[in-house]
Amino acid sequence: MGKGLETRERILAIAEASVLAKGFGATSIDEVIAEAGITKSGFFYHFRDKNELARAMLLRYVEANDQLFDEVFGRGRELADDPLQAFLIGLKLLAEVMADLPSGHPGCLIASVCYQERLFDREVRTIAANSVQGWNARFRATLDEIAAVHAPREPVDLDTVADMMSCIVDGGIIMAKLMDDPRRLERQVLAFRSFVKMLFAPSEAVRPARAATA
Repeated sequence: MGKGLETRERILAIAEASVLAKGFGATSIDEVIAEAGITKSGFFYHFRDKNELARAMLLRYVEANDQLFDEVFGRGRELADDPLQAFLIGLKLLAEVMADLPSGHPGCLIASVCYQERLFDREVRTIAANSVQGWNARFRATLDEIAAVHAPREPVDLDTVADMMSCIVDGGIIMAKLMDDPRRLERQVLAFRSFVKMLFAPSEAVRPARAATA
């Protein structure tokens, strides 16, 4: 990575940490410049204004999340041919990643955009909405694969189940911070895993009979 890209990445990392800690409105360009150790002209070389910084920061955040999902759920597919088992493995791996974060998940930029939407321009809000739609579509596609092999035990809207993933992760982050309990997000992901496992488990009527014991 060249010096210019390193500087850009440092600016984005500093800005993200500040936005997650105190919000977009309370994060000033001057404080980002000071912490990054650059001049004001150096900042504006990379970003025209604060909204351009927000766009780049959000795209960076979405890319990191996409990469994480690709890794954990891709690993699940490598370890199991059955789509349900592969998804359950991926959820377990995701929970482990959340548990390994030393101070818990730092927060969600998508939620920050939602809570302070009037501070962002239309493009930033569109990026946030599209990212959530993309994640929901990812999980809906996985659920479709599972449902093609394992019929749900209860009538359920798979779009709503797919939406639950984003709701649980963002809700888990908020709950963990509010209750000062970094492991709550991990437990919420594992609870969703249990729900999916029960939802697609074979009903009692079709469970294979156990062999009689002497």
